[in-house]
Amino acid sequence: MQRMPSQPRRGVVYRCLSTLTALLLLLPWLPSAAQKHNPSFLRRYVNHLLYDTTDISRPQLLVYPTVAYAPETSWEFGASSVFVFYANRDTANRLSEVSAFTFLTLERQYGIWIDHALYSQNNRWFSLGRVRFQSFPLLYHGIGPESPEEHLAQVNATLLQIKERVLRKVHGSIYTGLELDYQHLSSVEFIPREHEVAEYPLGSEGSQNLGVGAGILFDNRHNILNVRKGFFSELAFLNYHHAWGSDHSFTSILSDTRLYRAINARDVLAMQLIGQFNIGGAPFHQLAMLGGESIMRGYYLGRYRDNNQVAFQTEYRFLPLPLGFTKRLGAAVFAGAGSVFNDFRQLKASNLVWSGGAGVRFLLFPKKDIYTRLDLAFTREGTGVYIFIGEAF
Repeated sequence: MQRMPSQPRRGVVYRCLSTLTALLLLLPWLPSAAQKHNPSFLRRYVNHLLYDTTDISRPQLLVYPTVAYAPETSWEFGASSVFVFYANRDTANRLSEVSAFTFLTLERQYGIWIDHALYSQNNRWFSLGRVRFQSFPLLYHGIGPESPEEHLAQVNATLLQIKERVLRKVHGSIYTGLELDYQHLSSVEFIPREHEVAEYPLGSEGSQNLGVGAGILFDNRHNILNVRKGFFSELAFLNYHHAWGSDHSFTSILSDTRLYRAINARDVLAMQLIGQFNIGGAPFHQLAMLGGESIMRGYYLGRYRDNNQVAFQTEYRFLPLPLGFTKRLGAAVFAGAGSVFNDFRQLKASNLVWSGGAGVRFLLFPKKDIYTRLDLAFTREGTGVYIFIGEAF
């Protein structure tokens, strides 16, 4: 669940290195004697993760440095953390997690991301949300399914987003409750790639918008970071309106359905269908955006954007691989297709884009069945590299 996305475009791949992830992948291959000889604090810390024998109900915290590079940011340095626990240390409850990522670049860009998925005792309450505060460049390719491969402009801006869902179990695995989304985009500067952008999109001078709404979902997953079997489906409705201080009035409908099937004791088949539909005048940074670290990996988040989006992906996970000499290495193969569109007349096969790829997995928290992943994704426009804790969906 940590931010380590690629930002691919023609001829460029965002190269990422999670220091701890690299150590975790390399340490099992080091001679055991070298591991035990005069261990440093870092080695003791990594050894504690690799050979953890603590009670499964005990909360676990992981903190590690991150390093990355991208043309828009130069070198980026930061720290990531993930905290996982069961409510009241009762493993009958679903696994909760809180993750955070903070960064600073040599171009004086900065940000902090916080995500959480929290379950109460007996899973009666479910809180799912995120906070984003960042001064970080975005690439703008235009709007629509036929937007050009080369970005039209780089957008420098400061973004604050606070999104929260607080849901109550009403029956079985069905939850319903309130949803809020606040987004404030300020200090916006469009820097054209070559020529002046012919038409600046709605919200190009910045905006703040508050969305209020409700959601209903079915969720019987036990471990959201690595689902072995289960079903998740959410339908959410958010209304942004001048009446509660929004600069723009529009309505957003979100749909997210995920199915997980255990093929055998270790392999999992996962599928996801996601849709976003905006009615009214949404600013450019709140349009439906295709790409990112979760769905349609390989495309820069926002490479395609429009009022509406539909995307599907499937993934086959080998957790772990049947190697014999270790039970901590896994792998996955994945593929997806999707499209953005202004109205349903544009939703046609010729506007679909695809992505696919494969990745390796390392069992980070054995007692809680949590893996860290390194994915390499391919698209018709290039490749993307992603390093995260937890699966993509």
